[in-house]
Amino acid sequence: MTPAVEPTAAADWLLWQLADSAFPTGGFAHGGGLEAAWQHGEVRNAADLQSFLAAALHQIAAGPLCFVTAGHREPAGLPALDHRCDAFTNNHVANRASRLQGRALIATADRVFALPALRALRPGGADAPPCGHLAPVFGVVTRVLELTQAAAGRLFLFWQLRGLTSGAVRLGVVGPLEAQAIQYQLTPLLETVWLAGRDVPVAAAAQTAPLLDLWQGAQDRLYSRLFQS
Repeated sequence: MTPAVEPTAAADWLLWQLADSAFPTGGFAHGGGLEAAWQHGEVRNAADLQSFLAAALHQIAAGPLCFVTAGHREPAGLPALDHRCDAFTNNHVANRASRLQGRALIATADRVFALPALRALRPGGADAPPCGHLAPVFGVVTRVLELTQAAAGRLFLFWQLRGLTSGAVRLGVVGPLEAQAIQYQLTPLLETVWLAGRDVPVAAAAQTAPLLDLWQGAQDRLYSRLFQS
């Protein structure tokens, strides 16, 4: 007979599974504007990368994180929240990437965890979001999986930083060990932006790094590209 898993331990195991890069959500196909910044000479080395990452984290905390926490607080409000996120994400490249990643998260979570509440989020389901943007979907999915809001918010920020550092390695900006060192050095900033952004209402969502938004919008005009966004 398999012994029962303690609730706190079960939450830890679930959090580690979601944080694992093997959990397939399609996030590694998107560079968050890093590739365009790199090709235009804005990010040339580790110092430039660290500056780019810091700006990206502040922007995520001021914008997408608001939709994560709102979705986690009120899962029933996902359709309206998703529409609002769509209006907020007016960069066509970022908008497309957000939709693709949000829908991939729903599909993966449904297949892996097989919960009725997740199945209802699939296209055609009773609670399917109209656009499927990543941030509000992430909040709802983590609420369904019974992660705390703090765990969900920190995980979302970790996902974003891990995706960008991984992208920097694949672009050749830094090596794998240097990328890990930078990620570790930015850990205090992750906590700082989480604490600053956790109570920001959706009405106050803002873009704090317009240059990053411009770089991401330039992705489709690159002659050759590794990432979708």
